[in-house]
Formats: sequence, structure tokens, C-alpha cells
Amino acid sequence: MAGEPQTDCLFCKIVSGDIPATIVRESETTVAFRDINPQAPTHVLVIPKVHYPDAASLAAAEPQIAADVLREAGAVAADEKVDGSGYRIILNTGSGAGQTVFHAHAHVLGGRGLQWPPG
Repeated sequence: MAGEPQTDCLFCKIVSGDIPATIVRESETTVAFRDINPQAPTHVLVIPKVHYPDAASLAAAEPQIAADVLREAGAVAADEKVDGSGYRIILNTGSGAGQTVFHAHAHVLGGRGLQWPPG
């Protein structure tokens, strides 16, 4: 059921502490941790503690938590000192867009040039 932890979800297991991660921030509703396959010097994932398969379903069901994810992404950028030089927040939705873990999450990328369109 949406919003409930899923036993087969990698990110739900990180939220519960069953799988370790390098956590850089945590709030009442979110967890932020370093990506294990970074695509930039700063690459942090910000996830809601509740399970929704993507950002759109999270925003439709729990808009305040979706806002919390974006607020924490900005806080991560400030903590990582990439807010002044620029950073990107990416919300992939669906496998065709590169989503590999179907638990809503935002990528915070910074610390290098981020051209548009991306690679």
C-alpha cells in the first residue's frame, strides 16, 4: 500500500536502518544520503520516509512531504557548499527516465559543470 514501507524496497530498508548508508541529513519526514555511484562531486539522494513509487505519486498523496523533499534538497546543497556555484535537483520518474529504485527520491548534483541538455 502506498505510504507504507515495502519489504522489497532498497530505500525503505535504508529508512529503517536495515541497510547502511552515509546519511548527511535527516528530518522528521526525509533522509538524505550519499549516492553509491556518484555522477558529480556532490551527489546526494533525498528520500521521503514514506514509500511512494515516484515523485508525482508522492506529491499527489502527500504534498507537504514532497515539499519537504525539495526543501531538504536545498539544505543539502547549502551544507555541501554547492548552492553558490549552482546545483541540480533531479526527480526521475519511470525506467525510461533512468529511475532504478521505485521509491520517490531527488538527486542533488553539484560541484562540477552541469550542461543542458544532460549527456
